[in-house]
Amino acid sequence: MPGRDLRALFSTNDRTLGTAEAFTNRQAQWEFAMAALAEHLRHVNHSAFDPEDVEVARDNVVVFHGIGGIGKSTLSRKFEASLADPAQRPTQWGAPVLGRTRILPVRIDLARSASPDFEKVVLSVRLALAAIGQPLPAFDLALRRYWEHQHPGDPLEDYLNRGGLAARFGKALPQQMQSALADVAQTLLLPGTVGSAIGQVTGALVGALRERRQTVRALAGCARLVDLLESEPDLDSLSYYPHLLAWELARMPVAKRVTPVILLDAFEEIGDRTHRDFERLLQRLVWLMPNAFFVITGRSRLQWSDEALQGQLDYTGPTAWPGLAARDALHARTEFPAPGRDRQMLIGDFSFEDCDDYLARRLFADGRPLIGDSIRRVIGQRSHGLPLYLDLCVMRFLELRRSGHTPQPPDFDHDFPALIARTVSDLTAPERHVLRSVSLFSSFDVALATRAAGLSQQAPVLRLVERPFIRETPFALWPFHLHALVRATIRGADDQTDDRWSPADWQQAASRAFAALGEQWRDGSDRDRLLLVGCLRQGLAIARDYRLDLGWLVEAAWTYVGDSVWEPLDPAASPEEGAAATAVAALVELLSALARRQHENRARTVERLVAVADSGLLPAELSEMAVYYQAKAQRDLGHTEESRLGMQAVAVGGGRLAANARRGLAQLSRLAGDFPTALEAAERLGWEGRHHRVVGDVYWVQGTMHLAAQAFGAARAEAEEHGKTGEAAMSQAMRAFTLAFTLDPTIDDEIDLGERLLAQVDLRAATLDVRIAALLRDAGTNTGVEDRVQVLAVEISTSGLLFLQAKLELARAFHHAVRDDQAGVASSISRLHELTREGYYAYYVDIAHFMADLALDTRSHARWLDDQQTVRQRWRSMVIDRGALLTSRLAT
Repeated sequence: MPGRDLRALFSTNDRTLGTAEAFTNRQAQWEFAMAALAEHLRHVNHSAFDPEDVEVARDNVVVFHGIGGIGKSTLSRKFEASLADPAQRPTQWGAPVLGRTRILPVRIDLARSASPDFEKVVLSVRLALAAIGQPLPAFDLALRRYWEHQHPGDPLEDYLNRGGLAARFGKALPQQMQSALADVAQTLLLPGTVGSAIGQVTGALVGALRERRQTVRALAGCARLVDLLESEPDLDSLSYYPHLLAWELARMPVAKRVTPVILLDAFEEIGDRTHRDFERLLQRLVWLMPNAFFVITGRSRLQWSDEALQGQLDYTGPTAWPGLAARDALHARTEFPAPGRDRQMLIGDFSFEDCDDYLARRLFADGRPLIGDSIRRVIGQRSHGLPLYLDLCVMRFLELRRSGHTPQPPDFDHDFPALIARTVSDLTAPERHVLRSVSLFSSFDVALATRAAGLSQQAPVLRLVERPFIRETPFALWPFHLHALVRATIRGADDQTDDRWSPADWQQAASRAFAALGEQWRDGSDRDRLLLVGCLRQGLAIARDYRLDLGWLVEAAWTYVGDSVWEPLDPAASPEEGAAATAVAALVELLSALARRQHENRARTVERLVAVADSGLLPAELSEMAVYYQAKAQRDLGHTEESRLGMQAVAVGGGRLAANARRGLAQLSRLAGDFPTALEAAERLGWEGRHHRVVGDVYWVQGTMHLAAQAFGAARAEAEEHGKTGEAAMSQAMRAFTLAFTLDPTIDDEIDLGERLLAQVDLRAATLDVRIAALLRDAGTNTGVEDRVQVLAVEISTSGLLFLQAKLELARAFHHAVRDDQAGVASSISRLHELTREGYYAYYVDIAHFMADLALDTRSHARWLDDQQTVRQRWRSMVIDRGALLTSRLAT
């Protein structure tokens, strides 16, 4: 049965409201623990198992670790309840396969609020074993001796009553201890009055054991009992007494034998990485009770397998704790450990469905969830699966109702400072400083975090990245990132912690983080595109949110644009809505428009770039970038006069894009059919103006496909030499398009190469060029060319790339000409007239006539490189050659 949620119950006077502690899923964790427990039972029930062997490796512990508020304590309590009473086990959890072994669960809360101490831990274990009803004389004698030495005048029974342990576990222990003392005294033939004096009993017992008297042969089987009874009865000795419990458990009759499952919760609260005194005592408990099974829950992985802890703890290293040794960084942070003996599991976030289920069952009225679907949806999305956030939202829901307000979905677009308090509660001051610093990043590495925090040492960062709220993607550029909800809360909530940052502190941290990104980019390889894009994305977001100067972003933006790859750069939405317009905000919009133009209509691109250029926020060189790409988009839309004016302005300015603008002017001459002027201009462009590609664009419309292919091939090689992947892909796309008109036997390879190069970049027009090339390769055949043309036409229309519509129609005209489909050719010519009515690309109409050997219906205004008849003959020959090839194939 679910428990009552008392906090919710005492938050409202509405007695019709039902409240329950909701527990959701965690089936994987149950199966993981039960599989380890089953393996443990097979080990301890083997005839070779020896509980007194203190040298053999231990594998009697599993660890569940995770961020504060993820549900570790709830899981620990549910484990205890499920093992104690099968009726308490969630229905989705299968019954453990444990044979006939009796399981005795005991959960020990190590949280500071529970006032834990090692005496209480040991007593809790012994009190739980009292339920067996079997005397444990070796341990009880040692414990009685310790208690009377450490707590003179304070009977153990009174202590158990005061601390609540007697109420929890019962009052059988003092009687069992007294019975064990009397039995030993009787065995040693001591008087009854002497039997009550623990000192005399232990002294007599030690003597009897050393003399190997037959009367004490039962206790003589414990090889280390004498040493423990003779040692100073202090806390250190007490930590070795669990060895006696292990020995007692192993010698019990089979009918009464039990396996304790000891659940140690809130393990992170027993100390820190410098002070491990309490942890050392608990580790001895685990090591010296190899026949008990331990389930430890805490915020961090257990480090006992780390050999560097030798000297701080008694038993360390992967040989001692093979199941606790991380297989590798990936397995160390996964919710599902690698197969084998890995005994540590990360407690992961709830799925969205689990979040909804949790909220639906926490509060209910008349058998229905009190929190409506729309509110549950908002909370679930904002929670990122963190149960603590769900719990805080439940309390906010009740608080809003109590104030007379009907909760609405926008009420839960909310950050809770309590999340910060829970996150930082066990961090050192340097770790908290690093945590706030790295919250500025979407991802980071140790070096970046150290610089951003302004530290000279990496130690606090190395400690922080081991925390469960730091997630890891081992093979990413920056492998670490904060849990999304923790990051958003730290940056957005009203932080009430003692060492909270002021706005000035955040501003300084942002400046450090921004500078650190710039340093990483400048220190990296010139061709490390991944690093460039990563630094730009994060740098733009930080500089925008904290209104920093452009700094290194200017040079990075030029590097980004120079390769024509166009990875998406849009930083996450600014937490400060309606922030004032700044140069960085304008640069974000500029680069976003350039990247997005591959996925939105060019008219929208022009609109965005005009707004950036007119804002006056950018320095002249970046404003020039907006004007140039605005002119390119206008050319793609067929607005050639506006494009010419923009290109001329950039060319006259003599800036970084002047050569590109001169190429643009040459291309505008080509679009108008002035091929000699375009070719002459191309010869003066050089590499910066991409001269080879312009030459190829002029040659292919002349029908000189071999010269055009050579030019595009040279353009691709030159681009590869300069490390420009985008330019190489564009050049190869046009080479494939050009050769697709011919009978070149390598056309399949050319198209394949174009597709492979384009897979690395985001170039919509070039991608469509390759797809048109595939159509041209199949022109004249019955391979669904017309259907494929229709699909491409829709995509091109959506993009607003007018020149590609005309190019596609020209490919269709070639297909009809090869098939000698005069009606089809006439239809294509009609559409080409419509697409080129502004005068640009009008020579496509001429080429369509040439293909079908038709007379021109109007005088051509194109200035061909050769006489018109020669150009006509080249295009007609390609149609004839393709038709002949297809005819020969049919004949064979």
